[in-house]
Amino acid sequence: MSFSGDRAPGGKRRIFRHPAQVVVFSFAAAIAIGTALLMLPMSRTGEGSAPFITALFTATSCVCVTGLATVDPATYFTPFGQAVMVGLIQVGGFGIMTMASLLALFISRRMGLRTRLTAAAETKSVGIGDVRRVLRGVFAITVTVEACVALALTLRFATDRPLPTAIWQGVFHAVSSFNNAGFALFSDNLIGYAGDPFVLIPISLAIIIGGIGFPVIMELLRRTRPRHWSLHTRMTLLMTAVLLIGGTVFMGWSEWSNPATMGGFGIGDKIDLAFFHSVQPRTAGFAAWDYGKATDETIMGTILLMFVGGGSAGTAGGLKVTTFLLLFFVIVAEVRGEPHVTAFDRRINPRVTRQALTVALLGVAAVVGATMALTEVTDLPLREVMFEATSAFGTVGLSMGITGKLNVPGQLIIIGLMFLGRLGPITLISALALRETHRHYTLPEGAPLIG
Repeated sequence: MSFSGDRAPGGKRRIFRHPAQVVVFSFAAAIAIGTALLMLPMSRTGEGSAPFITALFTATSCVCVTGLATVDPATYFTPFGQAVMVGLIQVGGFGIMTMASLLALFISRRMGLRTRLTAAAETKSVGIGDVRRVLRGVFAITVTVEACVALALTLRFATDRPLPTAIWQGVFHAVSSFNNAGFALFSDNLIGYAGDPFVLIPISLAIIIGGIGFPVIMELLRRTRPRHWSLHTRMTLLMTAVLLIGGTVFMGWSEWSNPATMGGFGIGDKIDLAFFHSVQPRTAGFAAWDYGKATDETIMGTILLMFVGGGSAGTAGGLKVTTFLLLFFVIVAEVRGEPHVTAFDRRINPRVTRQALTVALLGVAAVVGATMALTEVTDLPLREVMFEATSAFGTVGLSMGITGKLNVPGQLIIIGLMFLGRLGPITLISALALRETHRHYTLPEGAPLIG
């Protein structure tokens, strides 16, 4: 289906005039269906059905693979309700990887044709073979990773509970971790498994794989030599490694002696916990310690990691590592006085640089605006509110324990922020990339004072 123009070949007006509209509509529909299912009496453990706002919040958090919850999923929802949740998480994660990859493919195909100045640039659409390749690839990666992680977790859980329960918990946490959702079937999330590498390591690996993005995974499978990697893959892997290593060192340093988090563990367990909590802000949301008892340094560092997020066209949210690294290269080029931004011996298109700046500034505006709005409608501390807002925008799911304390206006703000954080960057970038105009004249230059 071609999205250029307002009318189809038969003269009928198109329902969607832009491919990004398909993404927004699809996820809104999934949230609506999930809300209706979670409101069924069979979804709740208590009498009656879940309130609309509770079902809407949970469905949005699942589809947007965030992990924030106003109720305890382990006790509030029945196995049927939990099955609905895991289904929504799977739909959200698979949909994000597929939609984002197809949009990237559509944009690259379209922009490539425009560069060649061919007449077909305005009508060329993604070939059906490319669509099938993306769908098969995303499906195969999803099933493989989730099956391996589910098996590892099931073997661990089966040591102290019945096998059917272990299988269900293994599958649920495998889906939740690969899709970077952060939902757990334990009332204390994963605090009860702090220091247990057989739970923390498989979940961390699933989060990393799902968070680096489908295009990077496929390229790593096809091209094993780093010199053959694309610029996107190099930037994603470099920034991911820097944040994981740096985050582990930082978390270990800031919480090493804190008795409320990991001060009472041995050295090996402390390293595991530090690594685990360097992975979670990017952007899964599992917690093996209580963030309400973490140090101020940890909270600030976690906020920064949550805002940066993971890789593009993956299950992670946030600003994205490539966007953040590109902004770093912009600073380097300006400091050096270079006329062009370069990265790994490649000159960056100025349009891509403007898109990165746009996404970053709008992301900052969204978090700051939501934080201010939450402080107006609630009486919660600014530190906790900012943490919650950043977690929602980055679709992380970490919280300092205030999610359940939010009133209805506060919950609606978080719902909007989760939806914006999950779909905003994708739809915005696709809209900017496909909306290209050419002026037939050049305006006089201006030089306002900076700084």
